[in-house]
Amino acid sequence: MLNCLNSWPEPVTRVQHLSETGIRVIPDRYVKKPSDRPTFLQQAAAASQIDIPVVDMQGLWSGDAEIRRRTASLIDGACREWGFFQVVNHGVSHELMGRTRETWREFFKLPLEMKQRYANEPSTYEGYGSRLGVEKGISLDWSDYFFFHYLPIGIRDENKWPTQPDSCRQLMGEYSRQVVELCGKLMNIFSTNLGLKEDYLQKAFGEDLGACMRVNYYPKCPQPDLTLGLSAHSDPGGMTILFPDENVSGLQVRYGDNWVTVKPIPNAFIVNLGDQLQVLSNAIYKSVEHRVIVNSEKERVSLALFYNPKGEMVIKPAEQLVTAEQPPLYQPTTFNEYRLYMRTKGPSGKSQVESLESTK
Repeated sequence: MLNCLNSWPEPVTRVQHLSETGIRVIPDRYVKKPSDRPTFLQQAAAASQIDIPVVDMQGLWSGDAEIRRRTASLIDGACREWGFFQVVNHGVSHELMGRTRETWREFFKLPLEMKQRYANEPSTYEGYGSRLGVEKGISLDWSDYFFFHYLPIGIRDENKWPTQPDSCRQLMGEYSRQVVELCGKLMNIFSTNLGLKEDYLQKAFGEDLGACMRVNYYPKCPQPDLTLGLSAHSDPGGMTILFPDENVSGLQVRYGDNWVTVKPIPNAFIVNLGDQLQVLSNAIYKSVEHRVIVNSEKERVSLALFYNPKGEMVIKPAEQLVTAEQPPLYQPTTFNEYRLYMRTKGPSGKSQVESLESTK
């Protein structure tokens, strides 16, 4: 990592602490420029008309070949048009999902001094954090988080995982294991849908691929129309499996000129494709901008597991998807090089993947 990532450029303020002081006006650092602020009338209009696709994954293992084909086709269409979809009957224990999320709610209710023991640094982002990006003076988002590595095993450090609540470490491990297994199944489906060998994308990510999780905490905000819980961006990695808060919507996905507010389904995951799959598919599949709005009356907790290539793997468009009519759209790069962009600048729309576009 770059030396500039070894420390935060300014003292870190915990957003939850700010919220709990009862302030009525948010600090200027959290106020977004007018073009980036939520526009609630527009979002309500879009949300009432359309939502991201929902896929019942049980159809993939049906004894009926036509049902399997239709289910795979639904996933393919969602990847091409939206870059987002929800999955039900995904194979991850519903009971485990609920317990894990509630345990993290309990973590964020712990006294500040206990959470501060896990305070993170930008060299790895592991631990308790409140900002993305190390550039001094950048706009900040209205959220705190806890970030940890699960894979590769060589960098997993369970000593950095919370010991409170008591069940936290055990639940983190089992939840991550089951969601990673789901990611592997989806990668095979993506490969087949693209006309590649079933294991192509998995091999492209490397044997020691990465899996990490960020637990997001979005406190109540006195001026939700002026800020965001997470600024607009596409995910830099391969794929994200999000377990949202079913009590209050917050995730918005860009669809054309609109921001669509996703309506969470109980016990469903939201799947979104990251920049690495857009590059590997030569833009057949899309990584799409998304953001998070906040609420003046309710807090939110969500769990995002990121499934990423091995850091040293060179990622480039699959040769089978490159033709004279559709030349390679992106320059090769390693994921380690690529993710430094967000770790330095913070969420920046689609500018990161656009920086890879080939000039040929």
